[in-house]
Amino acid sequence: MNLDSKDIEKIAHLARLTIDKANIPTYIKNLNNILNLVEKINANDTRDIMPMSHPIDTNQRLREDEISEIDQRENFQTIAPQTKNGVYLVPQVIKLNTP
Repeated sequence: MNLDSKDIEKIAHLARLTIDKANIPTYIKNLNNILNLVEKINANDTRDIMPMSHPIDTNQRLREDEISEIDQRENFQTIAPQTKNGVYLVPQVIKLNTP
């Protein structure tokens, strides 16, 4: 696929971008290079290739789930402005319009 200056101007318009006409040849070259690369990638047969979530086939190292700190909720809630039933109370910030 080869783009021309009209294509670049249309793309810029659709993207709501203001471009300098002097830069259009550079945009044409760069976008054509990108589109040619995409065509090369799409030309490869990938039917027998399994999708991967990561390029390196490895498992995440996990640590043991251990309690490393003591429960200090009561201490923290004593200095809070308002608490009720073990939770912090905060001012309402979203007003719901209910009929």
